[in-house]
Amino acid sequence: SSAIDIAVELLQKVAPSPVHRLQKKYVSCVSREACISPCSMMLALVYIERLRHRNPEYLQQISSSDLFLISMMVASKYLYDEGEEEEVFNDEWAAAGKVDVQTINTLEMNFLSAIDWSLYTDPRELFEVLSWLEG
Repeated sequence: SSAIDIAVELLQKVAPSPVHRLQKKYVSCVSREACISPCSMMLALVYIERLRHRNPEYLQQISSSDLFLISMMVASKYLYDEGEEEEVFNDEWAAAGKVDVQTINTLEMNFLSAIDWSLYTDPRELFEVLSWLEG
């Protein structure tokens, strides 16, 4: 789908590290395994945009694959946290992303600290990303 193409292109650009460059196959696989919703994907892109402005150093250090995985997980958690057990949630995402739980926990802590725990998003920000993507 075009959303996948856009995500791959965008993430490769913002996180230029040649290590673990994000591939379409990985995006499709994780999206399927973790049942990523369009809303989560939009929110994750808002977070990445936020990082681009606030913490470009972080984006220079993380691989685009890891950035994809962790931004989608954090966005999904923010949107759909039904009081699910933290461990269960992270386990499932680790499995979907083919990494171990320790890795996902570390990625999550680093991501949250890079974005300064600023996860709340005004609906207008989502619309901005949406119209930008449609363009």
